[in-house]
Amino acid sequence: MLQSFKMALKSIWSNKMRSFLTMLGIIIGVASVIILVSLVNGQMSYMTESFASMGTNQINVNVSNLSSRSVTEEEMYQFYEENREFFARMTPNVSLSASIKKGTESLTDTTVTGVSEEYLEMKDQALEAGRFLQYSDILSRQKVCVVGYYVAWDLYGSAQKAIDQTIKINGYTFRIIGVVSRQNEDELEAGGSDDVLYLPYSSAVKMSNNANISSYIFATADMERTAEAKETINTFLYGIFKDDSLYRITAMSELLDSLNSMIAMMSMMLGGIAGISLLVAGVGVMNIMLVSVTERTREIGIRKALGAKKSSIMQQFVIEAAVTSSLGGIAGIAVGSVASTVIGRFMGMTVTPTPGAVIVSFSVSVGIGLLFGYMPAGRAANLHPIDALRSD
Repeated sequence: MLQSFKMALKSIWSNKMRSFLTMLGIIIGVASVIILVSLVNGQMSYMTESFASMGTNQINVNVSNLSSRSVTEEEMYQFYEENREFFARMTPNVSLSASIKKGTESLTDTTVTGVSEEYLEMKDQALEAGRFLQYSDILSRQKVCVVGYYVAWDLYGSAQKAIDQTIKINGYTFRIIGVVSRQNEDELEAGGSDDVLYLPYSSAVKMSNNANISSYIFATADMERTAEAKETINTFLYGIFKDDSLYRITAMSELLDSLNSMIAMMSMMLGGIAGISLLVAGVGVMNIMLVSVTERTREIGIRKALGAKKSSIMQQFVIEAAVTSSLGGIAGIAVGSVASTVIGRFMGMTVTPTPGAVIVSFSVSVGIGLLFGYMPAGRAANLHPIDALRSD
């Protein structure tokens, strides 16, 4: 075995250009598999983190209140209190289309939302300065608000300077009582995750001129019981509306599971497409090995005349094909790893080659060498010594 391996390396080295061109298909195939699978997994990680920031333990509820059938926040809070075994927190969610002004300066891309005192903990966020909304602020409809880091930085220069300053929201004057810590460490931009403003949902309802709130967010007490919690909400709302088209219940964890399944399927599909190039490379290995057998017919005849067994001849050529594919696979892993990291940085994602893609692509490359090297090896082993010695 060792002798066959040494002879394989010697044969590869003596025909450097031909060996490189043979390996090139393997290199491209392995690198393609690693790059595509790594990029898809990097995108999966990015989207998973994005969903996690929205709260994978959350259930969003949207209702279409009618004059004859509607649900109030008091009824939703009563339902929440009666089912605390399923829910850890709950907040109404009132979105406002609002412009924010400080003197002559204005912000038009800021996300303005009316929430309860539990919202910050639900989103697992912290404060940079000041305090968050309290139950008393909501009960008395206080004109206070908590702003994102971008709003404080853009209008006042820092979080500390923004505290106790006044700001106008759609013409109403509000006092800033808190600043949420920075969420996006890469950049501060208008409309980003730091360009937000929170005010008491009771004040937001008054400003929106709507009698009832149409959106709520629940945080589950146990993610393992998300389906059960979702069904509990559905039973409650159906009892009120008698029509499931008038409300929508969305569990973030279920969306994430569906997304991961889709991306995993896409990863396998792209990996399979890239794997076709490995199949083509295998045909290239077989062709080169057939040429090698033809060129070395006299050598094979001499070895067989000196007593070399059929199995030894076959082993030599199979190992040579496997070594060629293995070296191509190692080079492909190096190229694919570097390329996927560089492409990931260019696309603004953290991309690292997955061990699974590396192991599978390398194993396939070695397997292709063995598979496609078998026929040329069999042809060499079956040569008759006399016919082989007569070859030119």
